[in-house]
Amino acid sequence: MSAGGEKRAVIAALLANLGIAIAKFVGFAITGSASLLAEAIHSVADTSNQGLLLLGDRRARREPSESHPFGYSRERYFWAFVVSVVLFAGGGLFALYEGIEKLRHPHEPADLFIAVTILVVAMGFESFSLRTAVREARKVKEQSSWVAFIRHSKSAELPVVLLEDCGALIGLVIALFGVVLAKVTDEPRFDAMGSVGIGLLLVVIALVLASEMRSLLVGEAASPRDVAALRRVIEGHAHVVRVLDVRTQQLGPDDMLVGVELELDPTLSGVELTDTLEQIEGHIRAVVPAAQQVYLEPHTADES
Repeated sequence: MSAGGEKRAVIAALLANLGIAIAKFVGFAITGSASLLAEAIHSVADTSNQGLLLLGDRRARREPSESHPFGYSRERYFWAFVVSVVLFAGGGLFALYEGIEKLRHPHEPADLFIAVTILVVAMGFESFSLRTAVREARKVKEQSSWVAFIRHSKSAELPVVLLEDCGALIGLVIALFGVVLAKVTDEPRFDAMGSVGIGLLLVVIALVLASEMRSLLVGEAASPRDVAALRRVIEGHAHVVRVLDVRTQQLGPDDMLVGVELELDPTLSGVELTDTLEQIEGHIRAVVPAAQQVYLEPHTADES
C-alpha cells in the first residue's frame, strides 16, 4: 500500500480525535462524569499518538547518512512503540486511577442528556476514522483475517490506527452504559466502573501494540509471501543452479534488507557473472519493490 494511504488514515484519526477530545472535556466540565473524563483523556492520548505517527513518518524519510547507512525507516516503528507507551500511561493508567477514585468517592453525573449526546456524536466521528483505516487496510489485507493482519503487518501506522479506533468505539459503548446505568439506578459507581473498564481496555491494546512494534524494532523477517516471491524469481533465472540461503529483514514498511547466497553456472565469464547479478537484483526489486537493500553472494559449483 502507498504511504499516502497510511497517512490519510492517520490524519483522519487525528482530526476525529481532536474534535472528540474537545467535546468530551466540555461534557465532563458540565456533567462531572468519570467515564467522560476517562474518554476525554483517551482522545487526547489518541490525538497525540497520531501526531507521533506523523512525526515518525517524516523522520523516516531522511536520506541515509554515514552513521545510518541503511536509512531511518525504523523511525516509524520506534514512534509507533512510543504510541503504545503513551496509550498505556496517558490513557489506560489514568482511566484506571480516575475510576478507582470515583469508586471510593462516588459522584453522580449531572446531566444525562449532554453526556449521552456527546458520546453518540463521538461514536460518529470514531466510526468515520475507523472506516478510513479499514478502507486503506483492505488494499493490502487480502484474504488474511483482521487479527492476522494486525499481528503480521509490516506497517507501522495502520495497526495502531485500527486498534485505537476499535478501542475508542468499545470504550465509548462502555462509557455510555456506565453513564446511563449510573443515572437510571442512582448508583454513581456504575460510571466509575465504566472508567475502570475503559482503562483495562486501553492497557490491553497498549500491550498488544507494544509487543508487535517491539518485534519489528528488533528486526523481523519479510513476510513468507515476499520470501517465497524472492526465491521464485531467483530460482527462475537461467544461470542460477540453486539458492543456498535467503535472509531478509524488514527495515521499515517500505524498506527491506535482502541477503542471498546462491550457486551460479560455473561456466559464466566475469562479465556474464556481473550481468547475471545485476539482472537478478533487478528482478528482485521488480517483484518486491520494498527490497531496497539487496546483497548477493555468488558461488560456483566448485566453491559450494
